Amino acid sequence: MQLKRLDNVGIVVQDLAPALTFFSALGLELEGRTAVQGDWVDGTIGLKDARVKIAMLRTPDSQCRIELMQFLNPVSEPPQDATPVHACGIRRIMFTVEDIEATVATLKNHGGRVMGEIVQYENSYKLCYVRGPEGLIIALAQEL
Repeated sequence: MQLKRLDNVGIVVQDLAPALTFFSALGLELEGRTAVQGDWVDGTIGLKDARVKIAMLRTPDSQCRIELMQFLNPVSEPPQDATPVHACGIRRIMFTVEDIEATVATLKNHGGRVMGEIVQYENSYKLCYVRGPEGLIIALAQEL
């Protein structure tokens, strides 16, 4: 067995529109939108009568994708906005940006908020965590 690549990261949201706006403001490009349902969906994810709206976004270098999913049936549980960054499970996705301060300012206009502060790690990076819509956490890194 040989792994070929990381294809995409799936994120379930209750409201697709603000999440799509947030990730688009970050610089991801909308690749397409669709809705799926049927036996193949149910069989793949192990839910009965699933209906899902999907928006697929790609990074500017086309090396990875984010799949935003809004379940119309069954409806997803409300997000726990206060889930701490150290809780078990996937907590964040990191993106490298050209200008961390400008990126943070843009994301603040779309509901993002810095969880701590922008810090510098040695002479290598500026870093911060941003909480977006529905409590989603992204990390930003600017190479120095």
